[in-house]
Amino acid sequence: MRIGVMLKESSGEDPLSSIERQIARAAGDGFASVWMSHIFGFDAITALAVAGRGVSGIELGTAVVPTYPRHPAAMAQQALTAGAALRGRFTLGIGLSHRVVIEGMFGYSFDKPARHMREYLSVLLPLLNGERVAFEGETLRADIGLTAPAAPAMPVLIAALAPRMLKLAGELADGTVLWMTGRKAVAEHIAPTITKAAREAGRPEPRIACGLPISVTDDVEAARAKADEVFAMYGQLPSYRAMLDREGVASPGQVAVVGDEESVGRQLDDLAAAGATDFMASPYGSRETVGRTLELLKSRL
Repeated sequence: MRIGVMLKESSGEDPLSSIERQIARAAGDGFASVWMSHIFGFDAITALAVAGRGVSGIELGTAVVPTYPRHPAAMAQQALTAGAALRGRFTLGIGLSHRVVIEGMFGYSFDKPARHMREYLSVLLPLLNGERVAFEGETLRADIGLTAPAAPAMPVLIAALAPRMLKLAGELADGTVLWMTGRKAVAEHIAPTITKAAREAGRPEPRIACGLPISVTDDVEAARAKADEVFAMYGQLPSYRAMLDREGVASPGQVAVVGDEESVGRQLDDLAAAGATDFMASPYGSRETVGRTLELLKSRL
């Protein structure tokens, strides 16, 4: 299982330089990848292209960019630009986001999201491969070609949790990006569903990039309580709530990877055995705890 780290946005005077330093530190430490979320801060694709261009030898991925606010041709154009800037080290992670965001904030319909994603990929993927697209679906239309250099090897991962989305990810994309999804849900739901879909479509084994909060500490109870506090909203969003229910837990803190070095090591091994191909670490806690967590992760590279 490849180990990467989630980037943290900075609110300082030069926040992009802070992101660049984080990327450089991760590359220097030997991590396989860095991942940037796209919520209400920086545009993740742009930030990675700018901050990551001067750092070599590490994969840079989005986890994830919402599809609805960007036409797939605009997404492809931006991704191709980032891919060129990062010299082929860019991974495009995309996702539906959530009804409360797409309908409540952006004003788009969130009706039949799996249909939307299938149509989105029908435009996005050919454009990334350098093909012209003439497509008319129920929710999307496109008649366009791009002159940016094609990137047929650019991995495209989908934030897929529900069965239909996992099937799409296996059939059409290179894998899935997960968040708040524990070992049991990966082993019993995510990995079997996406792998079966990929095999039936004649595609390679999919990537399963599993992102979770992680804290190496001797005070497990306090760390889980802190995770419940910091990540509380993820226990309320329907898609993540469904994964916590599959795990049989009540709150985000119960899927966080928490414990001393030996315990956390076992939990990471269990995730790999469950089918995770990549672990996206989101260290949290005190400065000392985060440092201890990073040391443990580095020891496993």
